[in-house]
Amino acid sequence: MYRDIGGSDPERMAAPRAAEYVQEVFKDTNVQVKVVSDLRMLEKEYPCLAAVNRCANTVPRHQARVIHLEYCGEGPIQKTLMLVGKGITYDTGGADIKAGGFMAGMHRDKCGSAAVAGFFQILARLKPKQLKVVGSMAMVRNSVGSDCYVADELIVSRAGRRVRVGNTDAEGRMVMVDLLCEMKEKAVNEVSPHLFTIATLTGHAIRAMGPNYSIILDNGAAHHEDNGLKWQKAGEVLGDMFEVSTIRREDYEFHKGKSEYEDILQCNNLPSSATPRGHQTPAAFLIMTSGLDQHGLDSEKPLPYSHIDIAGSSGPFPGVPTGAPLLAMATKYVLQN
Repeated sequence: MYRDIGGSDPERMAAPRAAEYVQEVFKDTNVQVKVVSDLRMLEKEYPCLAAVNRCANTVPRHQARVIHLEYCGEGPIQKTLMLVGKGITYDTGGADIKAGGFMAGMHRDKCGSAAVAGFFQILARLKPKQLKVVGSMAMVRNSVGSDCYVADELIVSRAGRRVRVGNTDAEGRMVMVDLLCEMKEKAVNEVSPHLFTIATLTGHAIRAMGPNYSIILDNGAAHHEDNGLKWQKAGEVLGDMFEVSTIRREDYEFHKGKSEYEDILQCNNLPSSATPRGHQTPAAFLIMTSGLDQHGLDSEKPLPYSHIDIAGSSGPFPGVPTGAPLLAMATKYVLQN
């Protein structure tokens, strides 16, 4: 399922068709699927995602879908995983267009959502007990045209943070951040929750760690549990390898608004590969813009959160997606429990 969604071309797995595919796969299973397609609902609930969708929305077969999935194992729940996947069905770069031959292969920018779907297929088949998993797939096309979102726009996130767009090619964090905020809102009522974003997010991940490794970054609450090291160890069992990276104070400073107009700067105007700490700063953006910064170790309700960048590990192009980080996830949350 991961390879089918992640590797298929921009039309076969455009958002509406991907939603139909997911519904068909999980029909008659213990995985519940709910698809959000109404534009007014997307604009109201996920304003940052809706901004990215604005141009693609004028083409019916490219219109965005948010796919919600839920699995609840037998017995009293001991752990709740809350997964948000980046599902950019095609990434032109938007107004900051990917020029000079860098657009080819951008149908693979949906492997984060593909990983979420693939993990639910594992859950449907292996039926682990005492585990609850909630997932959201942000299936959006980052199109370029007269109605595309542009740098300098101010967008208010679901958490009420004013975001200034710096680069429309930093769309992955935009489509995920309001879904992460929604997960945060639900997490306070869940048993032992852990939130994740999974994304082919940055070229910097490849520059920093090479082409074969996933990167995991923990917030304070997740780091307190040595989560990243545990994922790395789980990945070594079946060769789904991880590097552990760290979110620093400077990453939050980087995204603080530079004027009275905005609370948060989405991105600078350079590619991540040309930006110092280009794979670390997006994790800080996601924490700040979703309101997860109110659930750190010093809060009344700390929420463990980890960001996983699979830009390097998801596979070569041309070629077939690897399936990373499914083996590590299955090892940690199914085989080892």
